[in-house]
Amino acid sequence: MKRKRASFKGAWYPASAGECETSIKAFLKEKGGSLKGRFPGGIVPHAGWVFSGSIACRVIASLDSNVDAVVMFGVHMRPDSKPFILSGGSWETPFGDLEVHEKLAEHISRKEKIHKMTPGSFPDENTIELQLPFVKYFFNDAPIVAAGVPPSDTAERIGEAACDAAQDLGLTIAVIGSTDMTHYGAAFGFSPAGTGEKAYKWVKEENDRAGIEALMAMDPGRIVKEGLVSQNMCCAGAAAAATAAAKKTGAARAVEVDYGSSFEKSPGDSFVGYSGVLFSLD
Repeated sequence: MKRKRASFKGAWYPASAGECETSIKAFLKEKGGSLKGRFPGGIVPHAGWVFSGSIACRVIASLDSNVDAVVMFGVHMRPDSKPFILSGGSWETPFGDLEVHEKLAEHISRKEKIHKMTPGSFPDENTIELQLPFVKYFFNDAPIVAAGVPPSDTAERIGEAACDAAQDLGLTIAVIGSTDMTHYGAAFGFSPAGTGEKAYKWVKEENDRAGIEALMAMDPGRIVKEGLVSQNMCCAGAAAAATAAAKKTGAARAVEVDYGSSFEKSPGDSFVGYSGVLFSLD
């Protein structure tokens, strides 16, 4: 079976299972840990674990884990990019490999004519890989589906197609959308509010807040628009697809888990915002 090797372990997150577990246990002690409820989906950030791992961990730990597969949407893409999906094989994690649910991936790709990629051709992408140790830890042997989704009206259709495909196959799924928020500063070519604390406050209280409000409204079209116009989501397509999928499974309410920024841990003129959101059936 073909295997996609982990490209970011030992740099963006720990390389060994023991180190990953130590980090996960520490994350779960922060800000109340995981939430109790019925959560079929959520939005997570994807910076290195030292910056956003706690938020991502607590969101994924809160998801319903008694499922047949975990569908993950991510990848940095333009509006005119073509969506793609990992067609089979497995993906390496420090806790062991995660198998791809080939039948579900095939069914989704047929519904929306999504280009299929092998483990060897699927890009090395932090947006998805950084979530995989959490998925393996909390979902154990549940297989995955991984897809790159552009910020366009395609996103909502792909999210709904994932749920339709799962229903056709009699499967239950959890869905995860991976996106960071505003990338601010000279390093990212985006500095409309100056520098320092003033810029950080604008990003946190205005720009990222507008993006979070779109997520909380569970409006895929608004999510895509916010990401493109306000530059407050780097993977708005992934977030929109996960939102659409969660709504399709019956989620009707969003819960904000946490917000953070690299500025808080490493103040500077360039920084990134992170948000965690859960979609609830209750």
